[in-house]
Amino acid sequence: MNKHIQPKNALISVFYKDRLAPIVEQLNRLGVNIYSTGGTQTFIEELGVDVQRVEDLTSYPSILGGRVKTLHPKVFGGILSRRELESDNNQLVEYDIPEFDIVIVDLYPFEETVASGADEQSIIEKIDIGGISLIRAAAKNFKDVMVISSRADYVEFHDILKEKDGTEIEDRRRFASKAFNISSHYDSAIFSYFDDGNTAFKFSMPNANSLRYGENPHQKGTFYGDLEGFFEQLNGKALSYNNLLDVDAAIHLISEFEDTTFAILKHNNACGIASKDNLKDAYKAALAGDPISAFGGILVCNVELDEQTAQEINTLFCEIIIAPSYQKEAVEILKSKKNRIILVQKESNLPNRQFRTILNGVLEQDKDVAIDRAEGMKTVTKEEPTAQHLTDLEFANKVCKNTKSNAIVLVKDKQLLASGVGQTSRVDALNQAIEKAKHFGFDLEGCVMASDAFFPFADCVEIAHQSGIKAVVQPGGSIKDNLSIDYCDENKMVMVMTGTRHFKH
Repeated sequence: MNKHIQPKNALISVFYKDRLAPIVEQLNRLGVNIYSTGGTQTFIEELGVDVQRVEDLTSYPSILGGRVKTLHPKVFGGILSRRELESDNNQLVEYDIPEFDIVIVDLYPFEETVASGADEQSIIEKIDIGGISLIRAAAKNFKDVMVISSRADYVEFHDILKEKDGTEIEDRRRFASKAFNISSHYDSAIFSYFDDGNTAFKFSMPNANSLRYGENPHQKGTFYGDLEGFFEQLNGKALSYNNLLDVDAAIHLISEFEDTTFAILKHNNACGIASKDNLKDAYKAALAGDPISAFGGILVCNVELDEQTAQEINTLFCEIIIAPSYQKEAVEILKSKKNRIILVQKESNLPNRQFRTILNGVLEQDKDVAIDRAEGMKTVTKEEPTAQHLTDLEFANKVCKNTKSNAIVLVKDKQLLASGVGQTSRVDALNQAIEKAKHFGFDLEGCVMASDAFFPFADCVEIAHQSGIKAVVQPGGSIKDNLSIDYCDENKMVMVMTGTRHFKH
């Protein structure tokens, strides 16, 4: 089997042109004939590199508004010909077909178009026909053809060309595997769209990224997905398995808040979060919630991170910082710790489906996107909530929703005072929260409490009252709701219900 191939002809037709230029220039330096179409052809010409039109090869123009450009025997013959067969080579010569050694083709952005909320006709037009066919043909013939099917692989392919002036069979097989993974995922996404999102889980995620290890050093770990679609990394080492879990929790939590908000997370739970008039105050209030757990934590905010806040953060050892943007001076300050991961969160849509492996199968569910607004909360006690109560109850409920069950959250003035997380009883969760708040010097008088599920007995509201808690939000739904309501009425406490449970196991 041929191990090394010095490329002679390359076919390039891509939707995304970024990072393509170095490859085109390297192919030109190697004397490779480049064939292309449409916008890619124009892009290559603007680089000052000679390019041949596919239409000149096939003697057919692009037709049907660009729907048919490369679907022609002279294109696919040049990709699928088996170099070791004399009969195939003779037919290439007979019909004047070039042998394509390299195929660089990506796919129309179908998923991105669906996520954008585009109309159905626009979505249908983003179902790639020629591209998927070219990718599969080139991957099938990996013995002789190198296929690059994603811009995520452009840098690696450029490095291979630069180092080897060609391709090796090991490279071609590996890139073929990536191509089939991409084509499988693409078809699954199209099926999911036509099936109204009710598709059974198919493990065909693109872009497998090997991690240093899994949850622990003795476990292997891999991330399937496109981090570049969510973040730009400005500094620090590669994200680990546990980092990614925390980042996911941080992004879901911060997405709940519109006011200027700063959160600090540890092991997927908020150990501090606050909304204030400015980011520096929000950070200081979040840190005060649990300065011990904040050590080595994940920091996230929903507005531009400024120089003053960066100076405050820089005194804390933290693993990761996430913000939608940064002042230039803030980045320079935060980069003083070389391993500190600094992420710019891009505008991206989070998936609305969630999956979890169990036993020998997979669980699938809708993501919990319900947000319980203050105006929708039902007051079930004689005592009415104040405007401040409602503001804090809504804040507390958002945090509670993103906290491991059983969960209790204590809040005052849009600041997390403490939470009880992952407990086997709601009483334990409440006692944990109260003890923690008092340990860090918080006065619970007048604060509010959120619970992720109903109270089957009055014990939690009784404990809350004895600690100075004045208002409670819970989903309700217990056959003994009246026990908690009656206790609140007897002790002039406020209780509101949302009707929505937010378990998070």
